[in-house]
Amino acid sequence: MQKLPTELAALLRKNKETQASWSSLTPIAQRDFITWINSAKQETTRIKRAERVPDMLRSGKRRPCCYAVVPMDLYRELGANPKAKATWKTLSATERRDFSDWVSTASSKEDTEQRVEKVKKLLMQGKKSLGSKK
Repeated sequence: MQKLPTELAALLRKNKETQASWSSLTPIAQRDFITWINSAKQETTRIKRAERVPDMLRSGKRRPCCYAVVPMDLYRELGANPKAKATWKTLSATERRDFSDWVSTASSKEDTEQRVEKVKKLLMQGKKSLGSKK
């Protein structure tokens, strides 16, 4: 599981109701919220997203809205490679999320490109996980 962003952890500590709602989410839903917050390029955006989570949970939302689960670089590569795309379509939600999370947590643009290429090659081979390829 990814580490909670500092801002979100502080908000959860402040409100028991929000904390209970957070705890009721599946691990994948929690990971979606964390990835959505951490994917912000600017710190102010990351803080705003974290601050929205309690209201979203209170209103019954179980996932962040307007959030692309597949990083755009990976999405484009899948669209350009029918064999990789065919394997992608057979993956479970968790398997897709594992690949997407690994790509989206790259530390640089170059690292992102290398990870997208590695995911594409694995999918072309029919692999459904990163295995020990990280």
